[in-house]
Amino acid sequence: MSKFSFDVLKQRVFPVTATKDPDVLLGAAFGQDVALTNVGGDILASHVDPIVGAVGNIGWLAVHVACNDIAASGIAPRWILLLVLVPRADDEELLGEIMTDAARAAQEANVSIIGGHTGYSAGLSRPLVAVTALGTASGRKPVRTDGARVGDHVLVTKGIALEGTAILAQDFVNVAHDLGLSDEELAEGREVMKSVSVMPEALLLAANGVSAMHDVTRGGLLETVLEIAYLSGVGIEIDSARLPIPPIVARFAQAFHFDPLRMISSGTLVATVPDHCLVPVQNALNETKTPFAIVGRVTAERSVSVIEDGNVKQYSNLQAEQDELARLWSLYPRAHPGKERTNRT
Repeated sequence: MSKFSFDVLKQRVFPVTATKDPDVLLGAAFGQDVALTNVGGDILASHVDPIVGAVGNIGWLAVHVACNDIAASGIAPRWILLLVLVPRADDEELLGEIMTDAARAAQEANVSIIGGHTGYSAGLSRPLVAVTALGTASGRKPVRTDGARVGDHVLVTKGIALEGTAILAQDFVNVAHDLGLSDEELAEGREVMKSVSVMPEALLLAANGVSAMHDVTRGGLLETVLEIAYLSGVGIEIDSARLPIPPIVARFAQAFHFDPLRMISSGTLVATVPDHCLVPVQNALNETKTPFAIVGRVTAERSVSVIEDGNVKQYSNLQAEQDELARLWSLYPRAHPGKERTNRT
């Protein structure tokens, strides 16, 4: 699954989602992780996200991915609504697995499942799970995607292409074997999924004064920094030599011929950090043993520059509709998880 292009959203979506409600602080907007509304003297952050690009552990993944978006605003999620659709009426066991995994993730994220919907649809070839996550600011100032300022440092947590690598290891087993990946490498790739939550580091970074945050989902790191730059009215320069690419991710990228910069990567958080906050942010991440890298700076160029082997590539077009995992599902449409559906994260 991929997104519609920015042009399509501007023509077909945003014109009908505008509101004059004064309690809507941040409504439907491209690249923003959450909606923000005034409710009862507090600010409610809300977000909905569907998952159809995975099969194994889809319920667990969907909960953490939606909660990540709330946390990326510096607000802790509290409640979730769960939509689960499976392909057939006799997929009761699959439904049970999805619900069990979702409940496990909700416990890990310390959120409550407060409702939702379950059903089946013959038009689906894979299950679809969508989670709406909600949380209240409780006095915190929300961190938005559009807060980056010239001179800020660009920080990336953990590594890139994490979620995509884990899904390939879990749902593309036969293809991976054909491409030369071993069972040991597949097991290591599946382990990457354990790092999919960004909640702890997102709340920590928000408390230490970062100017903008965005979790890395469809379109990968490149799309994430493009959105931060576009919404903030700035440029971003990235040094590819500093990018944290775990060895197992590099191995999968080599085997599947995907670009880690464009691969979906829930579990990765991008933040822009003002100079005066850099040391406190680094100390806080080191104290919690959260891996991170300073990969670039915010500039005035109004585009994204990626430096690689002395060459500079310039990017300015938003392309959220392009993602390497979506491309691989199209390339290998018969990939399926088989027994990996029972592997727990």
